[in-house]
Parts: sequence; C-alpha cells; structure tokens
Amino acid sequence: MDEDTHGMAARPVRLLLVSDTHVPLRARRLPDELLREVDRADVVIHAGDWVDVATLDLLEERARRLVGVFGNNDGAELRARLPEVARVGLGGLRFGVVHETGAARGREARCAALYPDLDVLVFGHSHIPWDTEAPGGLRLLNPGSPTDRRRQPYRTYMTCVAADGALGEVVLHRLPTR
Repeated sequence: MDEDTHGMAARPVRLLLVSDTHVPLRARRLPDELLREVDRADVVIHAGDWVDVATLDLLEERARRLVGVFGNNDGAELRARLPEVARVGLGGLRFGVVHETGAARGREARCAALYPDLDVLVFGHSHIPWDTEAPGGLRLLNPGSPTDRRRQPYRTYMTCVAADGALGEVVLHRLPTR
C-alpha cells in the first residue's frame, strides 16, 4: 500500500478532495482555483455528482491520478465509468470514497460499522463540509461543493496530505462568492 519493496515509507501524498461539482447545472465550469489545485495534487478524489461526462474527462486528463465515484445525480454514462464505492491505499492509509452516507445524525457510528476496514472515508451529497472522527478512529471528510454552496456561506473543497499512515494538513478552502 504505497510503500516500496524495501518497506520504506512512501513520500507524502498531496490530496485534493472534491465533490458535487454539478457542471453544467450549478456552474458552467470548474473554478480556476480548483483547477490549479488539480495540477498540484498527487491524487484527486471526487465523491460524486459530476453530472457531466466532460468534467470526468477533464479531471482524468489533468490529474496525475483520479479516484472517483458516481453520485445520485449522475447518469448511465458516468455510472458505467465509475464505481459506487472506491477504495485506495495512499500514504499508508486506507481510503474509501462514497457519495452518500445518510443523515448527519448517527453518521459516525453508521459509517464506522459500514466501513470497518478504512482509515478515511471521503463523501459528498450534502454540500456541507464535514470533518469528524468516528468511534474506532475512522476519519470522515466531506469537502462540500466548489460550485454550489446551497445554504452554506461558501463554495468549498479540501486538501490534505497522507504520509506514513497519518492524515495531516487538512484544510477546507473557501472559494470567493460570485
């Protein structure tokens, strides 16, 4: 899992977490600031609700590595190309990606029971940024939406670094209001 054959720890992995892009329904295109982060990231994680195939194509072309899932607003073409749940090892951590986790109430315990084999679960759907830890240590992260703030004060995304089995430098980035 992201370690070389000599057991040496892999270099830190810079992650960009994004969800609920909803292009072109909520925005004509992804924000320039987000695209610059795509260029800086080692891995881009997208937690669903792409809405258009062009956004998937863009991130597949631009990202060094892309891990994504489909969301409830994604049609047949996106569902044919993306899984409902993705799992990946990065920086010595076991990541999972899913679009929906259900109601906020009881989310930590519910997700810990559903995903006992993960260290970090990235999810979307609500457009509400979320960063909590479940009993047993599962970290739950929702980056919000970079295009549709709904009832939130800002459009958002997250960056973090996975290294040596730890997650650090978790930052929620606020995009300027339009």
